[in-house]
Amino acid sequence: MKTPFITCVAAIVRKDLRAEIRSRELLSVMGLFALLSVLLFSFALELDRQAREEVVSGVLWVTLIFASLLGLNRSMALERDQGGLDAILAAPVSRAAIFVGKLLGNFVFTGIVGFVLLPLMTALYGMNLLRAPLILTTIIGLFGFATVGTLLATLTVQTRAREALLPIAMLPIVLPFVLTAVRATKAILSGAAANEWQSALGMLAAITLIYFLLCLLLYEYVVGE
Repeated sequence: MKTPFITCVAAIVRKDLRAEIRSRELLSVMGLFALLSVLLFSFALELDRQAREEVVSGVLWVTLIFASLLGLNRSMALERDQGGLDAILAAPVSRAAIFVGKLLGNFVFTGIVGFVLLPLMTALYGMNLLRAPLILTTIIGLFGFATVGTLLATLTVQTRAREALLPIAMLPIVLPFVLTAVRATKAILSGAAANEWQSALGMLAAITLIYFLLCLLLYEYVVGE
């Protein structure tokens, strides 16, 4: 008899959070990378304020993407090396519940990094990134990215070159997220009309939903391999 869906999801999320609280490995690596990235861009653009204002949305999302890639790679590698993934797959639980549990865990970690970056970049770049529409954009974008990342990290963790293969496989697939998220962020920061950033945000939400449903359906076949 299979464990109830919600119970399984909650157990996986708790396990991931407890493991991170004990080791503090994922957040420290992701956070340090994100900090160094935004500092580097800030120093590089120090003399050109207009350029800083133009590229801040791109800096935000590029930093979040590569920090998330580090976290996804390390998270699944730890699961594989410690036998956690095999133990979960051997349990009588729904594959969809495993996917949602891992997704939510990854989303929490990337979300923490994202919400540390927003006030940090506000201070460094002299622009207010702590706006409700931008926070919502960040949540939706990171959830979509974590969705694709969870599926592909599970797929590539079985390979030797997983550290290199995940970015190669993932970056082309998440290009729609990046372009739409940057467009929405730039419109919000530039003070564009509400319908402009709302249309971009709606498109981002639609892309996220489509990818979530596809990944949910494909996860059983991925772990079956």
